[in-house]
Amino acid sequence: MPKMKTSRSAAKRFSVTGSGKFRRRRQNLRHILTKKNAKRRMLLGQSALVDKTNEKAVRRLLPYA
Repeated sequence: MPKMKTSRSAAKRFSVTGSGKFRRRRQNLRHILTKKNAKRRMLLGQSALVDKTNEKAVRRLLPYA
C-alpha cells in the first residue's frame, strides 16, 4: 500500500501536542484591531486546541501526526 499524502495546508495550520491533541491559531487577529480591546487581542494571540468534533477531520488531513 502506498504512503498517504499529508495535506500541506493543514500541516502549516495545525501542530500536535504531546498528548496527541491538535493546536491551532485563533481567528480575528489580522485586521480591524482598533475596536478590539487589549485583553481580547492578547487572548486571540494565544493558541487554542481543536474541538473534539473537528479532531477527526484534522486527523484525516494529517495521517502521520
